[in-house]
Amino acid sequence: MLTRSILFFGCLLISPLSGLTQSTGTRSAESPKRPNNPAETQQQTMGNVQWASRVIGVSSEKKGEPYGEQYKASQVLGRPSKLPDTGESPCAWAPFYADGTADEWIQVGFAKPMHARQIVIAENVNPGSVVRVLVIDPKGAEHSVYEATNIQARPDPLLRLFPKDTAFLCTQLKVFINGAALKGINQIDAIGITEELKPVSVNLIISKDIPKEIKKENLGKTVNSTGQEVAPVISPDGRTLYFTRNFNKANIGASDRQDVWYSTLESGVGGNPSGWSEAVNIGSPINNTGDNAISGMATDGRTAYLINVYRPDGGMSFGISKSVRTKAGWSQPVECRIANNYNLHEKNQLEFCVSPDGHAIILAVQRKDTKGDRDLYISFQKADNTWQEPVSLGNVINTADFESSPFLAADSRTLYFTSGGHAGYGNGDIFVSRRLDDSWNNWSEPENLGPAINTDEWDGYFTIPASGDYAYLSSRSGSLGEDDIFRLKLYPAIKPDPVAIISGLVLDSKTKKPIASEIVSTLFGDQKPLSKVDFSPETGEYKLILPTLKTYVLTATKEGYFPTIETVDLSKDKRFRDIKKNLYLAKIEAGQTITMREVLFQQSQFTLLPGADTELDKMVDMLEKHPTMELLIEGHTDNQGDWEPNMKLAEDRVRVVKEYLLKKGIKSGRIQTKAWGPSKPIASNETEEKRKLNRRVEFTILKL
Repeated sequence: MLTRSILFFGCLLISPLSGLTQSTGTRSAESPKRPNNPAETQQQTMGNVQWASRVIGVSSEKKGEPYGEQYKASQVLGRPSKLPDTGESPCAWAPFYADGTADEWIQVGFAKPMHARQIVIAENVNPGSVVRVLVIDPKGAEHSVYEATNIQARPDPLLRLFPKDTAFLCTQLKVFINGAALKGINQIDAIGITEELKPVSVNLIISKDIPKEIKKENLGKTVNSTGQEVAPVISPDGRTLYFTRNFNKANIGASDRQDVWYSTLESGVGGNPSGWSEAVNIGSPINNTGDNAISGMATDGRTAYLINVYRPDGGMSFGISKSVRTKAGWSQPVECRIANNYNLHEKNQLEFCVSPDGHAIILAVQRKDTKGDRDLYISFQKADNTWQEPVSLGNVINTADFESSPFLAADSRTLYFTSGGHAGYGNGDIFVSRRLDDSWNNWSEPENLGPAINTDEWDGYFTIPASGDYAYLSSRSGSLGEDDIFRLKLYPAIKPDPVAIISGLVLDSKTKKPIASEIVSTLFGDQKPLSKVDFSPETGEYKLILPTLKTYVLTATKEGYFPTIETVDLSKDKRFRDIKKNLYLAKIEAGQTITMREVLFQQSQFTLLPGADTELDKMVDMLEKHPTMELLIEGHTDNQGDWEPNMKLAEDRVRVVKEYLLKKGIKSGRIQTKAWGPSKPIASNETEEKRKLNRRVEFTILKL
């Protein structure tokens, strides 16, 4: 576990902190602890159990955090949050007094009236304190179905009642407990009814098809030491591993201050853990005399997001910073300013991850609208590079306990996080959930990663490269001393969706020298930008991460150059791909020839293929921006077929292109045409892919 100084704000937290107190009285609540969605409905009706959906009233509630819903009556709604594990939880209802009184009660309602042939009451602490249960029918009549004659502790946390008279429908239940009879706190996790007589059991929501064995591999002595290695962050390409090291004499501040270290996967070794190089202290300015940690790495592998704000005086304060690696080294970290982010941070806890496109941050932080301890929020980057006020990811993800250590996979859809509020094996388990649409508040029911990954202690800090083959995490079990960095092979059910890394240089088409530019990706046929990156010769190649099974258009732009457009077809790719693609920009100057790579035609036809209009419209924009510009449009074909038909085909193609420009308002006198047929190939005609390159249209700037 990372130690926390007054200036280090929460990189690792092993267990949830105890709640503060808050007074409350009888209340009525309509909102369940998790909203209904397809995944939730399936779980709530598991075994045909209908869990309570609203609170009608309650005698008292235990005080929790100053803000939020800890221990409140609403925590009894929905399926159990704590069970099958037992013990105190802020995600279950508890009466106000620690040892309880003899007349505490809670009354709940159900969405659908039902003949309650079995009633289930989940008591996660001190089971046995329930002394009376009333069923309330649609007319409001009360029917006593349970009266305890002998109050004593019960080993089974599930109280299952089988009423003798079930002729009436159940719309509400009122449950009474005698908390004074059993010493200590009393809690009810959930209340449900079913028409079935088979005894109800409660199971964890676990990812499907978990392998019988999952081997955690220690990355070895080049990465790990007898000290502490935690909070790993793997670069998207899987070649560099950043982590936080403690209890090491080589740390800049002191041996008991955390520093950022890194190790690289040595060339030619593949994925073998023995291939990791000897770990190196990343040095200043990222490391200083305080506690330091990297919590996120952008797609380009050169932009690091750091815990804390680095002040000019050398001190540190609560927040997030960013540093960029150039040829001269890492830049001085600068603050990522997030609007109204830290409006409740007395505990100084903050964890976060950055989306693959770098335009969103998912934060684990406590705010005044938090359900209990830390919740997961999302903040989007604004045009001025500051960040919007965080918005909650919603009740499917967040609970009245803590949510922490978020990691968003390269597909921008699969979220891994640690939670103490979803049922698990220990003090905090790792869960996976997936976005169900383009919003950020509609998620699948979180699934526990299972007992081979989660332990009876705190588990967290999953990090996965874009390939999605392995996950890296910290663990003390099997370590060389304190916590070490391990990896494990991901099984299909918890893998993120496959993606492709598209990387390369942006070059001047004549000089072949790199030029600074902007690269935007869009879905084919859609102008809405999906991601945007900057390419700088100073920092190296550009990198984009794009989900597979779709077709994309990449557009590189630079002032004074004609935009270049490339189609990347990933529609048939079901696995990770690493694609190298250089982009070439043609300078806008007299004599420059521009090949329109996306102005394509079907073989032996002169009808423009879909997507050609995007590039032609950019040509229209250039002509409008330079009103005296004159162009020569040249048409080329492959060598399939006879000469004369190919020449005629080339003439028809340049005519179609010219007509397109004329319809956009360009005057005919500014455009000349020339048909070359198959006489000027730029590739061999041996294969269809190469013949496709020869079926092209070129523009030459005659006059600027």
